[in-house]
Amino acid sequence: MGVIETVLGPVGLDLRGQGGTPLLFLHGVGSDRSAWLPQLERFGAERLTLAIDYPGYGESALRHGATRSDFASTALAVLDALGIEQVHVCGLSLGGVVALCMHAAAPHRIASLVLADTFAVHPEGRAIRDRSLAAAEELGMRGLAEARAEALLAAPADPHVRHKVIETMSRIDPAAYALAAEAVWLADLREEAAAVRCPTLVLCGSEDRITPPDLSLALKTLIPDAGLIEVAGAGHLPNVEQPAIFNRVLALFLAQVEGQG
Repeated sequence: MGVIETVLGPVGLDLRGQGGTPLLFLHGVGSDRSAWLPQLERFGAERLTLAIDYPGYGESALRHGATRSDFASTALAVLDALGIEQVHVCGLSLGGVVALCMHAAAPHRIASLVLADTFAVHPEGRAIRDRSLAAAEELGMRGLAEARAEALLAAPADPHVRHKVIETMSRIDPAAYALAAEAVWLADLREEAAAVRCPTLVLCGSEDRITPPDLSLALKTLIPDAGLIEVAGAGHLPNVEQPAIFNRVLALFLAQVEGQG
């Protein structure tokens, strides 16, 4: 765990392993890089694996007015600082939006995309943004986290996972959360998704109520030759709800992309 200095300022970074084509994880709007610990431990045993915090999250410096494109630029700046030319990118929810923006900005640097519980455009995005920001202002981040946890997780939620989700969301700077909510819920990346030509896997928890499976199907349909897998028994956060299944699916996809499967 630590911080890396980039041309865009300090960025919170968790870096594991070495060798191979690196694997970058991008978190959701209500999380930070710590959400990827089960994946960092698994994939860091076989390749260079990293997870970052968005501007204002975790140990990253807040950038007032930052947009989803700025979040993507931050991720690319981390790759530059580490001397990484090409990377597999796995993003969840907002992370999937940022991953698509990274591809739009620098497609030659993306070896593959894994887009988990995300979308190109959300039909209820503006309403979700408005409700989220109103609740954050009225209840505070902890109150929002406690109110939001049940919707994020498949029932019955593991108490340990629920506790971790609440604690992580409670730590988020409200100003950073507002920027990220704008970045994800108002996104319309249908053109960017249709332009993707790298190997792509769309993942979704079968019980996701935030970005339902229909939105993953719509995203998969936009991207030429993309695959689609539902993670049974998971809600909006399959990487922490069903980490063994999530890791197995991701490992198989990477092996196929790299010609090992």
